Amino acid sequence: MGELHQREGVAARALEFCILTTASTSEVLQAKWDEIDLDAKMWTVPAERMKAHKEHRAPLSDRALKLLAALPRTDKRVFPIGERAMLTLLQETRPGMTVHGLRSSFRDRASERTSYAEVVAEQALAHAVGSKVERAYHRTDLFEKRRRLMAAWAAWAAWCSRPVPAGATVLPIARVT
Repeated sequence: MGELHQREGVAARALEFCILTTASTSEVLQAKWDEIDLDAKMWTVPAERMKAHKEHRAPLSDRALKLLAALPRTDKRVFPIGERAMLTLLQETRPGMTVHGLRSSFRDRASERTSYAEVVAEQALAHAVGSKVERAYHRTDLFEKRRRLMAAWAAWAAWCSRPVPAGATVLPIARVT
């Protein structure tokens, strides 16, 4: 996240937005300004663009709102870039990582470091949860709980953005044994 903050360009902002919202690459790349409600702090992704064909309301953290406010509105799309721009940027900075892997990191973090129910984290990822019968009875999108979870996720992302202290050695987890 710290490196993304330092990078110029729409691809860096799109990748940061993707991380902050836990949205898929295609959802972010197809996001339109008229789907963003800054007052309600919400992004509504239409059903036709969702894998489950169901509208998805994504709460926007303060950092996501600040990011959006700094973007030019020269196109109806929020991030008018090519479909591989975020992956290319990620591969340049963190070879081997994928955008989808960042969604997985969110899910792990929500499970291991928060007390939010599994269904809240899964709905943040726009995943269908439970059996067909359970889904028929579960009619809420747990928006306010997801808003708090996403604020916690953004705070963790901000913590990750802190500069490494002088003299510290940071090793990739894969190398630590």
